[in-house]
Amino acid sequence: MDTNAKVADSRSCVLAVDDTALNIDILEAALSDRYDIYTAMDGESALAIVEKTPPDIILLDVVMPGMSGYDVCIKLKENPATVDIPVIFLTAMTDIHDKARGFELGAVDYMVKPFAILEVQARLDVHLSLLNAKKALKEQNEMLEIKVRERTQELAVTQGVIIEAMASLAETRDSETADHVMRTRYYVEALSVKLREHPKFKAFLSSVHSTDLGTAATLHDIGKVGVPDHILLKPGRLTPDEYEEIKKHATYGHEILSKLVSRLPGNRFLKLADEISWTHHEKWDGSGYPRKLKGDEIPIPGRLMAIADVYDAIVSPRVYKPPMPHDEAIEFIMSESGRHFDPDVAEAFRALGNTFQYIAHELTPGAITDEFITEDAIDPEVRANVVIGSAPSR
Repeated sequence: MDTNAKVADSRSCVLAVDDTALNIDILEAALSDRYDIYTAMDGESALAIVEKTPPDIILLDVVMPGMSGYDVCIKLKENPATVDIPVIFLTAMTDIHDKARGFELGAVDYMVKPFAILEVQARLDVHLSLLNAKKALKEQNEMLEIKVRERTQELAVTQGVIIEAMASLAETRDSETADHVMRTRYYVEALSVKLREHPKFKAFLSSVHSTDLGTAATLHDIGKVGVPDHILLKPGRLTPDEYEEIKKHATYGHEILSKLVSRLPGNRFLKLADEISWTHHEKWDGSGYPRKLKGDEIPIPGRLMAIADVYDAIVSPRVYKPPMPHDEAIEFIMSESGRHFDPDVAEAFRALGNTFQYIAHELTPGAITDEFITEDAIDPEVRANVVIGSAPSR
Protein backbone atom coordinates (compact mmCIF):
# COMPACT_ATOMS: atom_id res chain seq x y z
CA MET A 1 0.00 0.00 0.00
CA ASP A 2 1.14 3.56 -0.64
CA THR A 3 2.63 4.89 2.59
CA ASN A 4 2.59 8.56 1.63
CA ALA A 5 -0.79 9.17 3.20
CA LYS A 6 -3.17 7.46 5.55
CA VAL A 7 -6.43 6.46 3.87
CA ALA A 8 -9.20 8.76 5.09
CA ASP A 9 -11.70 6.13 6.23
CA SER A 10 -12.62 4.38 9.47
CA ARG A 11 -10.44 1.31 8.92
CA SER A 12 -7.50 0.68 11.22
CA CYS A 13 -3.98 0.85 9.82
CA VAL A 14 -1.61 -2.08 10.37
CA LEU A 15 2.13 -2.01 9.70
CA ALA A 16 3.55 -5.49 8.95
CA VAL A 17 7.34 -5.76 9.27
CA ASP A 18 9.10 -8.95 8.13
CA ASP A 19 12.26 -9.66 6.13
CA THR A 20 10.58 -12.59 4.32
CA ALA A 21 8.62 -11.51 1.27
CA LEU A 22 6.32 -14.55 1.45
CA ASN A 23 5.20 -13.66 4.96
CA ILE A 24 4.53 -10.09 3.88
CA ASP A 25 2.50 -11.31 0.89
CA ILE A 26 0.44 -13.65 3.08
CA LEU A 27 -0.31 -10.98 5.66
CA GLU A 28 -1.15 -8.36 3.05
CA ALA A 29 -3.44 -10.69 1.12
CA ALA A 30 -5.23 -11.97 4.22
CA LEU A 31 -5.67 -8.67 6.05
CA SER A 32 -6.09 -6.02 3.35
CA ASP A 33 -9.85 -6.52 3.12
CA ARG A 34 -10.21 -5.61 6.81
CA TYR A 35 -7.36 -3.14 7.42
CA ASP A 36 -5.18 -0.66 5.59
CA ILE A 37 -1.83 -2.46 5.37
CA TYR A 38 1.61 -0.87 5.30
CA THR A 39 4.64 -3.14 4.85
CA ALA A 40 8.37 -2.96 5.52
CA MET A 41 11.15 -5.56 5.22
CA ASP A 42 13.65 -4.10 7.69
CA GLY A 43 13.71 -2.07 10.88
CA GLU A 44 14.99 1.18 9.39
CA SER A 45 12.21 1.23 6.77
CA ALA A 46 9.63 0.43 9.43
CA LEU A 47 10.72 3.39 11.60
CA ALA A 48 10.65 5.68 8.55
CA ILE A 49 7.05 4.66 7.80
CA VAL A 50 6.03 5.14 11.45
CA GLU A 51 7.56 8.62 11.51
CA LYS A 52 5.76 9.65 8.34
CA THR A 53 2.44 7.82 8.78
CA PRO A 54 1.94 6.35 12.27
CA PRO A 55 -0.09 3.11 12.12
CA ASP A 56 -2.63 2.00 14.68
CA ILE A 57 -0.78 -1.26 15.41
CA ILE A 58 2.44 -3.03 14.32
CA LEU A 59 3.10 -6.70 13.50
CA LEU A 60 6.85 -6.97 14.02
CA ASP A 61 9.32 -9.74 13.20
CA VAL A 62 12.27 -10.11 15.59
CA VAL A 63 15.15 -11.51 13.52
CA MET A 64 15.87 -9.17 10.61
CA PRO A 65 19.00 -7.83 8.92
CA GLY A 66 20.32 -4.66 10.53
CA MET A 67 18.00 -3.62 13.32
CA SER A 68 16.23 -6.45 15.11
CA GLY A 69 12.59 -6.26 16.01
CA TYR A 70 13.62 -5.73 19.62
CA ASP A 71 15.71 -2.72 18.55
CA VAL A 72 12.77 -1.30 16.63
CA CYS A 73 10.49 -1.75 19.63
CA ILE A 74 12.98 0.03 21.89
CA LYS A 75 13.08 3.00 19.49
CA LEU A 76 9.30 3.15 19.38
CA LYS A 77 8.92 3.11 23.15
CA GLU A 78 11.61 5.78 23.62
CA ASN A 79 9.70 8.21 21.42
CA PRO A 80 6.74 9.98 23.10
CA ALA A 81 5.05 10.23 19.70
CA THR A 82 5.07 6.44 19.16
CA VAL A 83 5.19 5.00 22.67
CA ASP A 84 1.47 4.16 22.67
CA ILE A 85 1.43 2.27 19.34
CA PRO A 86 0.74 -1.42 20.19
CA VAL A 87 3.41 -3.86 19.01
CA ILE A 88 2.74 -7.57 18.39
CA PHE A 89 5.86 -9.65 17.85
CA LEU A 90 5.37 -12.22 15.06
CA THR A 91 8.46 -14.47 15.03
CA ALA A 92 9.86 -17.98 14.79
CA MET A 93 11.65 -17.53 18.13
CA THR A 94 9.88 -19.82 20.60
CA ASP A 95 12.08 -19.71 23.70
CA ILE A 96 10.28 -18.47 26.78
CA HIS A 97 13.07 -15.97 27.46
CA ASP A 98 12.57 -14.45 24.00
CA LYS A 99 8.88 -14.03 24.72
CA ALA A 100 9.59 -12.52 28.14
CA ARG A 101 12.02 -10.05 26.58
CA GLY A 102 9.39 -9.01 24.06
CA PHE A 103 6.90 -8.20 26.79
CA GLU A 104 9.55 -6.45 28.86
CA LEU A 105 10.23 -4.12 25.93
CA GLY A 106 6.58 -3.10 25.84
CA ALA A 107 4.93 -5.44 23.32
CA VAL A 108 1.26 -6.19 23.87
CA ASP A 109 1.40 -9.70 22.38
CA TYR A 110 3.80 -12.36 21.04
CA MET A 111 2.86 -14.85 18.26
CA VAL A 112 4.99 -17.70 16.99
CA LYS A 113 5.50 -18.61 13.34
CA PRO A 114 4.20 -20.39 11.42
CA PHE A 115 1.13 -18.28 12.21
CA ALA A 116 -2.51 -19.05 11.53
CA ILE A 117 -4.07 -16.10 9.75
CA LEU A 118 -7.35 -16.45 11.68
CA GLU A 119 -5.40 -16.16 14.93
CA VAL A 120 -3.59 -13.07 13.64
CA GLN A 121 -6.93 -11.50 12.74
CA ALA A 122 -8.39 -12.36 16.13
CA ARG A 123 -5.40 -10.93 18.00
CA LEU A 124 -5.49 -7.77 15.90
CA ASP A 125 -9.21 -7.32 16.57
CA VAL A 126 -8.73 -7.71 20.32
CA HIS A 127 -5.87 -5.25 20.58
CA LEU A 128 -7.45 -2.72 18.22
CA SER A 129 -10.65 -2.87 20.29
CA LEU A 130 -8.61 -2.19 23.42
CA LEU A 131 -6.80 0.61 21.63
CA ASN A 132 -10.04 2.23 20.52
CA ALA A 133 -11.48 1.94 24.02
CA LYS A 134 -8.34 3.56 25.42
CA LYS A 135 -8.58 6.39 22.89
CA ALA A 136 -12.25 6.92 23.70
CA LEU A 137 -11.48 7.03 27.43
CA LYS A 138 -8.66 9.51 26.84
CA GLU A 139 -10.95 11.76 24.79
CA GLN A 140 -13.60 11.56 27.48
CA ASN A 141 -11.07 12.45 30.17
CA GLU A 142 -9.85 15.39 28.10
CA MET A 143 -13.42 16.62 27.72
CA LEU A 144 -13.96 16.24 31.46
CA GLU A 145 -10.76 18.17 32.16
CA ILE A 146 -11.96 20.97 29.90
CA LYS A 147 -15.31 21.06 31.67
CA VAL A 148 -13.61 21.02 35.07
CA ARG A 149 -11.36 23.92 34.05
CA GLU A 150 -14.35 25.84 32.74
CA ARG A 151 -16.31 25.15 35.91
CA THR A 152 -13.34 26.08 38.09
CA GLN A 153 -12.94 29.34 36.21
CA GLU A 154 -16.65 30.01 36.55
CA LEU A 155 -16.49 29.37 40.28
CA ALA A 156 -13.42 31.62 40.60
CA VAL A 157 -15.24 34.43 38.81
CA THR A 158 -18.31 33.88 40.97
CA GLN A 159 -16.19 33.92 44.12
CA GLY A 160 -14.55 37.14 42.97
CA VAL A 161 -17.90 38.80 42.36
CA ILE A 162 -19.19 37.69 45.76
CA ILE A 163 -16.04 38.96 47.47
CA GLU A 164 -16.36 42.32 45.73
CA ALA A 165 -20.00 42.50 46.76
CA MET A 166 -19.12 41.73 50.38
CA ALA A 167 -16.30 44.27 50.42
CA SER A 168 -18.61 46.88 48.90
CA LEU A 169 -20.92 46.52 51.91
CA ALA A 170 -18.35 48.40 53.96
CA GLU A 171 -17.66 50.74 51.05
CA THR A 172 -21.30 51.86 50.91
CA ARG A 173 -21.05 52.84 54.58
CA ASP A 174 -17.72 54.67 54.27
CA SER A 175 -16.63 56.46 51.10
CA GLU A 176 -12.96 56.24 52.12
CA THR A 177 -13.05 52.42 52.24
CA ALA A 178 -12.89 51.56 48.51
CA ASP A 179 -9.39 52.87 47.79
CA HIS A 180 -8.17 51.70 51.20
CA VAL A 181 -9.38 48.15 50.47
CA MET A 182 -7.59 48.02 47.13
CA ARG A 183 -4.34 49.42 48.49
CA THR A 184 -4.20 47.18 51.55
CA ARG A 185 -4.79 44.17 49.30
CA TYR A 186 -1.54 44.84 47.47
CA TYR A 187 0.41 45.79 50.58
CA VAL A 188 -0.43 42.35 51.98
CA GLU A 189 0.52 40.64 48.73
CA ALA A 190 3.86 42.46 48.65
CA LEU A 191 4.66 41.46 52.23
CA SER A 192 3.71 37.83 51.61
CA VAL A 193 6.00 37.61 48.57
CA LYS A 194 8.85 39.29 50.44
CA LEU A 195 8.54 36.95 53.43
CA ARG A 196 7.97 33.74 51.46
CA GLU A 197 11.51 32.44 52.04
CA HIS A 198 11.83 33.71 55.61
CA PRO A 199 12.34 30.71 57.94
CA LYS A 200 9.58 31.86 60.29
CA PHE A 201 6.99 32.31 57.55
CA LYS A 202 8.05 29.89 54.83
CA ALA A 203 5.93 26.92 55.92
CA PHE A 204 2.74 28.98 55.97
CA LEU A 205 3.33 31.26 52.97
CA SER A 206 4.46 28.41 50.73
CA SER A 207 1.03 26.84 51.23
CA VAL A 208 -0.93 30.00 50.42
CA HIS A 209 -0.97 31.96 47.17
CA SER A 210 -0.17 35.63 47.66
CA THR A 211 -3.18 36.70 45.60
CA ASP A 212 -5.46 34.66 47.87
CA LEU A 213 -4.05 36.49 50.88
CA GLY A 214 -4.51 39.82 49.13
CA THR A 215 -8.07 39.05 48.13
CA ALA A 216 -8.88 37.89 51.67
CA ALA A 217 -7.48 41.21 52.93
CA THR A 218 -10.20 43.08 51.04
CA LEU A 219 -12.66 41.77 53.64
CA HIS A 220 -10.71 42.95 56.67
CA ASP A 221 -13.22 45.70 57.50
CA ILE A 222 -16.38 43.81 56.59
CA GLY A 223 -17.43 44.05 60.23
CA LYS A 224 -17.92 47.80 59.88
CA VAL A 225 -21.39 47.04 58.54
CA GLY A 226 -22.34 46.52 62.19
CA VAL A 227 -21.06 49.89 63.38
CA PRO A 228 -23.71 52.64 63.75
CA ASP A 229 -23.61 55.37 61.10
CA HIS A 230 -23.21 58.24 63.57
CA ILE A 231 -19.91 56.68 64.69
CA LEU A 232 -18.62 55.26 61.43
CA LEU A 233 -19.35 58.45 59.46
CA LYS A 234 -18.47 60.96 62.17
CA PRO A 235 -16.48 63.83 60.58
CA GLY A 236 -13.89 64.04 63.30
CA ARG A 237 -12.11 62.20 66.06
CA LEU A 238 -13.99 59.63 68.09
CA THR A 239 -14.74 59.87 71.79
CA PRO A 240 -13.43 57.02 73.97
CA ASP A 241 -16.90 55.44 74.05
CA GLU A 242 -17.27 55.75 70.29
CA TYR A 243 -13.83 54.24 69.80
CA GLU A 244 -14.82 51.25 71.95
CA GLU A 245 -17.87 50.81 69.74
CA ILE A 246 -15.97 50.95 66.47
CA LYS A 247 -13.42 48.44 67.83
CA LYS A 248 -16.23 45.91 67.77
CA HIS A 249 -15.98 45.74 63.96
CA ALA A 250 -13.24 43.10 64.29
CA THR A 251 -15.62 40.85 66.22
CA TYR A 252 -18.51 41.64 63.89
CA GLY A 253 -16.33 40.63 60.94
CA HIS A 254 -15.46 37.35 62.64
CA GLU A 255 -19.12 36.66 63.35
CA ILE A 256 -19.99 37.18 59.68
CA LEU A 257 -17.13 35.17 58.21
CA SER A 258 -17.06 32.37 60.79
CA LYS A 259 -20.63 31.50 59.82
CA LEU A 260 -19.46 31.06 56.23
CA VAL A 261 -16.51 28.97 57.41
CA SER A 262 -18.86 26.69 59.33
CA ARG A 263 -20.88 26.15 56.15
CA LEU A 264 -17.76 25.54 54.05
CA PRO A 265 -15.18 24.19 56.52
CA GLY A 266 -12.75 23.17 53.78
CA ASN A 267 -12.61 26.61 52.16
CA ARG A 268 -9.12 27.99 52.87
CA PHE A 269 -9.91 31.44 51.51
CA LEU A 270 -12.76 32.03 53.98
CA LYS A 271 -10.51 30.96 56.85
CA LEU A 272 -7.89 33.47 55.73
CA ALA A 273 -10.49 36.22 55.48
CA ASP A 274 -11.82 35.34 58.95
CA GLU A 275 -8.32 35.41 60.49
CA ILE A 276 -7.54 38.77 58.90
CA SER A 277 -10.85 40.35 59.88
CA TRP A 278 -10.64 39.12 63.48
CA THR A 279 -6.95 39.72 64.21
CA HIS A 280 -5.71 42.69 62.17
CA HIS A 281 -5.99 44.97 65.23
CA GLU A 282 -4.10 42.64 67.57
CA LYS A 283 -0.67 43.92 68.67
CA TRP A 284 2.62 42.06 69.08
CA ASP A 285 2.87 43.04 72.76
CA GLY A 286 -0.65 41.81 73.55
CA SER A 287 -2.27 45.25 73.95
CA GLY A 288 -4.45 45.02 70.84
CA TYR A 289 -8.05 43.98 70.38
CA PRO A 290 -10.43 42.19 70.45
CA ARG A 291 -8.67 39.22 72.15
CA LYS A 292 -5.35 40.71 73.24
CA LEU A 293 -3.37 38.03 71.41
CA LYS A 294 0.39 38.30 71.82
CA GLY A 295 3.37 37.50 69.59
CA ASP A 296 3.06 34.31 67.57
CA GLU A 297 -0.46 33.81 68.94
CA ILE A 298 -1.50 36.28 66.25
CA PRO A 299 -2.06 34.47 62.93
CA ILE A 300 0.40 35.43 60.19
CA PRO A 301 -2.30 36.95 57.94
CA GLY A 302 -3.32 39.25 60.80
CA ARG A 303 0.28 40.37 61.33
CA LEU A 304 0.67 41.27 57.66
CA MET A 305 -2.65 43.07 57.63
CA ALA A 306 -1.78 45.08 60.76
CA ILE A 307 1.07 46.90 59.04
CA ALA A 308 -0.84 47.29 55.78
CA ASP A 309 -3.83 48.79 57.60
CA VAL A 310 -1.86 51.19 59.80
CA TYR A 311 0.44 52.38 57.03
CA ASP A 312 -2.44 53.18 54.70
CA ALA A 313 -4.36 54.94 57.48
CA ILE A 314 -1.51 57.27 58.41
CA VAL A 315 -0.43 58.18 54.87
CA SER A 316 -4.02 58.80 53.70
CA PRO A 317 -5.77 62.16 54.30
CA ARG A 318 -8.80 62.19 56.55
CA VAL A 319 -11.24 64.95 57.43
CA TYR A 320 -9.69 65.05 60.89
CA LYS A 321 -5.99 64.86 59.88
CA PRO A 322 -3.54 65.50 57.04
CA PRO A 323 -1.59 62.60 55.48
CA MET A 324 1.70 61.66 57.09
CA PRO A 325 4.70 61.83 54.70
CA HIS A 326 5.98 58.44 53.59
CA ASP A 327 9.38 58.73 55.30
CA GLU A 328 7.75 59.66 58.59
CA ALA A 329 5.32 56.77 58.18
CA ILE A 330 8.24 54.36 57.84
CA GLU A 331 9.84 55.80 60.98
CA PHE A 332 6.58 55.47 62.87
CA ILE A 333 6.00 51.86 61.79
CA MET A 334 9.56 50.89 62.72
CA SER A 335 9.23 52.63 66.09
CA GLU A 336 6.32 50.28 66.80
CA SER A 337 8.31 47.17 65.84
CA GLY A 338 8.15 44.73 68.73
CA ARG A 339 5.22 46.58 70.31
CA HIS A 340 2.47 46.91 67.73
CA PHE A 341 4.06 44.90 64.93
CA ASP A 342 5.93 41.62 64.45
CA PRO A 343 9.58 42.75 64.13
CA ASP A 344 10.23 40.49 61.14
CA VAL A 345 7.19 41.81 59.28
CA ALA A 346 8.28 45.35 60.12
CA GLU A 347 11.71 44.67 58.60
CA ALA A 348 10.06 43.35 55.44
CA PHE A 349 7.95 46.51 55.34
CA ARG A 350 11.08 48.67 55.62
CA ALA A 351 12.67 46.77 52.71
CA LEU A 352 9.52 47.34 50.66
CA GLY A 353 9.35 51.06 51.37
CA ASN A 354 9.37 52.11 47.71
CA THR A 355 6.74 49.50 46.88
CA PHE A 356 4.40 50.73 49.62
CA GLN A 357 4.91 54.33 48.57
CA TYR A 358 4.12 53.43 45.00
CA ILE A 359 0.92 51.64 45.90
CA ALA A 360 -0.14 54.48 48.22
CA HIS A 361 0.58 57.45 45.96
CA GLU A 362 1.01 56.37 42.36
CA LEU A 363 -1.65 53.75 41.68
CA THR A 364 -5.32 54.24 41.17
CA PRO A 365 -7.35 51.09 41.99
CA GLY A 366 -8.01 50.47 38.30
CA ALA A 367 -4.29 50.52 37.52
CA ILE A 368 -3.52 47.71 39.97
CA THR A 369 -3.67 44.22 38.50
CA ASP A 370 -3.01 40.72 39.79
CA GLU A 371 0.29 40.81 37.90
CA PHE A 372 1.42 43.87 39.87
CA ILE A 373 3.02 41.89 42.69
CA THR A 374 5.76 39.69 41.26
CA GLU A 375 9.11 38.46 42.46
CA ASP A 376 10.94 41.00 40.30
CA ALA A 377 8.59 43.87 41.10
CA ILE A 378 9.48 43.61 44.78
CA ASP A 379 12.86 45.14 44.01
CA PRO A 380 12.45 48.95 44.27
CA GLU A 381 14.67 49.66 41.25
CA VAL A 382 12.73 47.21 39.11
CA ARG A 383 9.48 48.76 40.25
CA ALA A 384 10.73 52.26 39.50
CA ASN A 385 12.03 51.34 36.06
CA VAL A 386 9.38 48.88 34.91
CA VAL A 387 6.15 49.62 36.70
CA ILE A 388 5.96 53.23 37.80
CA GLY A 389 6.72 54.65 34.40
CA SER A 390 3.75 52.88 32.84
CA ALA A 391 1.10 53.51 35.47
CA PRO A 392 -1.17 56.53 35.68
CA SER A 393 -0.82 58.74 38.76
CA ARG A 394 -3.61 60.22 40.79
